Amino acid sequence: MKVSGFTFIRNAVRYDFPVIEAITSTLPIVDEFIVNVGKSDDGTLELIRSIPSDKVRIVESVWDESLKKDGLIYSQQTNIALAQCTGDWALYVQGDEVIHEQDLPAMVRAMKANLDNRTVKGLLCRYLHFMGDYWSLNPWFYHRAVRVIRNDGEIESCGDAVGFHVKATRQYL
Repeated sequence: MKVSGFTFIRNAVRYDFPVIEAITSTLPIVDEFIVNVGKSDDGTLELIRSIPSDKVRIVESVWDESLKKDGLIYSQQTNIALAQCTGDWALYVQGDEVIHEQDLPAMVRAMKANLDNRTVKGLLCRYLHFMGDYWSLNPWFYHRAVRVIRNDGEIESCGDAVGFHVKATRQYL
């Protein structure tokens, strides 16, 4: 079983995104990690290049500003990274998210257990939203999100890149 990690990022330095932590939180269980770096003017590309791992592969893109409405630019940029993934499964982490190290073994077990079950298109993960610090949780935000998808070409990021759907039917995972 091969696992790809993927994300997109732009101007991470300017907006103080914990993108290094986001990416490195997945490295213990991925075979490769694809980072789509949007054209930035703040050293983001250099920051990503500083990650000391040969698993990290960078794709550079220029954002289509006409897709900003409704956040569609985020799913477009996510799909650019996803298209470069070569694993059986693809683990998605946004630039302001991290995967807790205690959850990694369960994620690997779930991917292995469902590798041959082609009806399983994604894995739902528990989710915490911190507000301003690491002690304040927002109970009104969603508590689960699909963050692992089967990388069979049938699934793509949709909307503002919070989730995924089946390309052919637009059925949300």
